Amino acid sequence: MPDDKVRIDKWLWAARFFKTRALASTAVNGGKVHLDGQRIKASRAVKLNDVYEIHRGFERIQVVVDQLSSRRGSASVAQTLYTETEKSIAIREKEAEQRKLSRMLHPVMDHRPNKQERRKMRNFTGKN
Repeated sequence: MPDDKVRIDKWLWAARFFKTRALASTAVNGGKVHLDGQRIKASRAVKLNDVYEIHRGFERIQVVVDQLSSRRGSASVAQTLYTETEKSIAIREKEAEQRKLSRMLHPVMDHRPNKQERRKMRNFTGKN
């Protein structure tokens, strides 16, 4: 039995964009999911060939709906529900590369400074 009407929050959960339906509903109501540049409500029915823009953290994913489903299946089944646009893939990869490069500009220490390193930092900054 094919699903004729599926809510967007249920479809996002079934397509594994969000771990729970409650998270999907919160994201939709919070303005993290757009249809043609417009905010939508969680109760909106999904239609085939709709183009949704989904914001998750740093990611912005633009997907085209290929199939409808209100049941959450395996990841391989979930990937058949949508197709990510080429433009979206290129932008996402470019932004990921930029984030990776920006992390290299600000190295993170792998340990707390020991007594000798703290002395060097105090001498360098002039705070005794």
